Amino acid sequence: MSFDLTFECLLDLRCEVAESPVYDECRNCLFFVDIGRGAVHRADLSGADHDQWTLDGGACSLGLAQSGRLVLAQRDRVVLFDPESGAIDREIAAIELERADTRLNDGKVGPDGAFWVGSMHEVAADRRPIASLYRVAPEGRVARKIEGVICSNGLAWSADGSIMFHSDSRGPWIDRWQFDPATGELAGRRRLVDLDEATGRPDGAAADVDGTYWSAGVSAGVINRFAPDGLLIAAHPFPVPAPTMPCFAGPDRKTLVVTSLRPAGAAEESRAGGIFAARSPVAGAAVHRFDDRRL
Repeated sequence: MSFDLTFECLLDLRCEVAESPVYDECRNCLFFVDIGRGAVHRADLSGADHDQWTLDGGACSLGLAQSGRLVLAQRDRVVLFDPESGAIDREIAAIELERADTRLNDGKVGPDGAFWVGSMHEVAADRRPIASLYRVAPEGRVARKIEGVICSNGLAWSADGSIMFHSDSRGPWIDRWQFDPATGELAGRRRLVDLDEATGRPDGAAADVDGTYWSAGVSAGVINRFAPDGLLIAAHPFPVPAPTMPCFAGPDRKTLVVTSLRPAGAAEESRAGGIFAARSPVAGAAVHRFDDRRL
C-alpha cells in the first residue's frame, strides 16, 4: 500500500529523548517518557491536556498494566507506577545491577502479558555487544532471552502475536522471531534486514494489522515501513531530524504518534524533541497489558 504521511506537532515539549509512546484506550490518552530528564508524560491526543512526573531512578520505557498502572523500566529495575497518585507502587525486578555501563532501554508488554525490556551498552565510544533482551513475568521472574546486543530496541508484535520483531540500533539490524503468545517462547530467528546510517538506524518501532513493521530511522530522519519479508516499502520523511519511536493511537488505532529527540545544538526554533502525529490508512496492532492483577 502506497501513501504519504502528513505530520503535525502534537506537543512542542523539546524533550531530550522522548520515547516509548503507548496509547491507553481506557483513558483515551498517550503515555511516553523523556529518558534524558527521567520523566513520565501523559497527554490527550489534542495536546490540550498534559501532565508529567520526574522520577528518581529515571524512566526508560513503559507499558500499560491491567490495573491501570504503568509497568516502567528505570535504569536498572522494573517497577509499577500509578499515574493517579504519581508514585511508584512497587518494584517488580532488578536487572543488570552489577553493570555500571549499561541501562535498560526499549520495553513493551507482549501478547503473553509479560514486560519485554532490553538493555544497552551506555558509553560514548567503543560500544560492545554486552546487552540483552529480557522477559519480565508478572510475578517478577526475569529470563534473559537474547544476548550479544549493543542497543536493544524496536520491539513489536504482529497482530496475531505469532511474530516478534527486535532490533539492535547499533548493529544495525532488525530480526524477526516466531513467538508463542501463550508462553513467550521464541524460535526461528531470522534477519529481517541489515541497515546503515543513511537508510536509518532502527530505533523504536510498531506493527500494523497487515504485518508491516514501522521503524524510526533515527539517523536518517525517516519512518521506515518494512514488509513482513523485509522489503522497504517506504521511507516517510519526518519533520525533525531524529524520530525515536512510532505508535498507533486513537479509538481506531489509525493515528500514528511519533516521539523524537533533541540533538545537541538544535536551533532554537526547531521542534526537535516534540511529539508528532499523522493519520494512517492502516490500523496498528492492538496494545497488550501487563498482567499485574495479583500484584
